[in-house]
Amino acid sequence: MYHQPTKREGRLRIHSRIRARVLGTSERPRLAVFRSLKHIYAQLVDDTAGRTLVAAATVAKGSGKSDKTPYGGNVAAAKLVGKLIAERALQAGIKDVVFDRGGHRYHGRVKALADAAREAGLHF
Repeated sequence: MYHQPTKREGRLRIHSRIRARVLGTSERPRLAVFRSLKHIYAQLVDDTAGRTLVAAATVAKGSGKSDKTPYGGNVAAAKLVGKLIAERALQAGIKDVVFDRGGHRYHGRVKALADAAREAGLHF
């Protein structure tokens, strides 16, 4: 009997195809994006060493949480995380990255994060 894949299973299938092609190195790490309903997460990953170099999220300490900070599940928060990950990457001496959208479509919050990271100085 045929099993209709769920949205999550479909996204993970797409993500595995992306990961087959996208590889992060220490010179050019992978900017991995994960989007949940309430939050958005971004991290720079060196796949050869298997470690995270820099990370930023709407739930992390030091993400600028205050009354003025936008809710984690919207485009404004994604822009904030994109700017934050770019600033932290530049402090760590990283300018060039490869983008991994995590199986999500390149629009909305994922696109906003990528555009904000580019504006803040990352190249991909």
